[in-house]
Amino acid sequence: MATDVKLSVGDPAPWFQQRTSTRPRFVFDVAAGRYLVLCFFASASRAHARAALDAVHARRDLFDDRKAAFFGVSLDPADESEQRVADVVPGYRYFWDFDATVSQAYGAAAAGAAEPFADAASCQWVILDPTTRVIDVIAFADDRSDIARVLDLVERLPPPSAFAGFEVAAPILVLPNVFEPAFCRELVALYESHGGKDTGFMRDVDGKTLDDVDYSHKRRRDHFIKDKAVIDRTKALLKRRVSPEILKVHQFHVTRIERFIVACYDSAEAAHFRPHRDNTTIGTAHRRFAVSINLNDDFDGGEVSFPEYGRRSYKAPAGGAVVFSCSLLHAVSTVKRGRRYAFLPFLYDDAAAKIREANSPMLGEGGARYRAGG
Repeated sequence: MATDVKLSVGDPAPWFQQRTSTRPRFVFDVAAGRYLVLCFFASASRAHARAALDAVHARRDLFDDRKAAFFGVSLDPADESEQRVADVVPGYRYFWDFDATVSQAYGAAAAGAAEPFADAASCQWVILDPTTRVIDVIAFADDRSDIARVLDLVERLPPPSAFAGFEVAAPILVLPNVFEPAFCRELVALYESHGGKDTGFMRDVDGKTLDDVDYSHKRRRDHFIKDKAVIDRTKALLKRRVSPEILKVHQFHVTRIERFIVACYDSAEAAHFRPHRDNTTIGTAHRRFAVSINLNDDFDGGEVSFPEYGRRSYKAPAGGAVVFSCSLLHAVSTVKRGRRYAFLPFLYDDAAAKIREANSPMLGEGGARYRAGG
């Protein structure tokens, strides 16, 4: 079967969202940070597909969600209804791609095919590195030699942190001394005097960007600063001490700031934020850079990490900032002791401000608070 897409080594893999047995919309790109093996097997009723899936499930030592994760892609509704395959966590998950959107994006099904799973020639493996770039594309072979090739390749791959041949640092800025100690204490006191409210994360549902709360994904309390003098002080310091570094390194001229909050990650609540990106919804598409300024350092855990670039985590000193593109996958580890206080704005420019204004009507529940934070 001729397909419309031909992925090759080095290509960035398409990101997508698709249904699994446990999630109505699994966001594939947040699985980055390990090797990802996608098997477009069409239907588990076929002997070749069954042999491939059995061989992969026999290698729990490889597919452990640390070195690698396996994603099977089914085009056959009977695979779900007859329970031919099932997720096994860690390591193994299946997408129900019955509309063939994922298969078409990866070149495993032709656009417009009435019954895409009827053609075995479309079956293939796609192996991705921790940044979701293609390592190899291996078609199903008549003698089933593809199965051994894939397993041998994954076995020989280096640890994810050295996928490039050596450890690669995350493309971030670490800037000490952005806020003075006295100002850090002032912001912490502001939080303590007002308290914080549970805040969720932005998610698109039916064309609207909503503020969702899910403690398994994020647990944090925020105080939205209203004192104009304090807001003006943060603006001035970001303009003097952060914007010039972004201009020097990224040739990006910051003109706008979104959100003036003091956030608190409390060990008493096992506060954390699982891997995510900051600009993937309609209502957040304008965000360009995230700034994470620690206001204290007497806590354990609560460090920022960037899974696509290894397991290293970052804890800026009190008053110091970690600055990074909103497109980078990042997470905040669970706070184990004490409280982590942080000032967490987003930066953008005039061109992005037009995007924000255009997308404003798509903000759903939680939008009023979102606008207030701008």
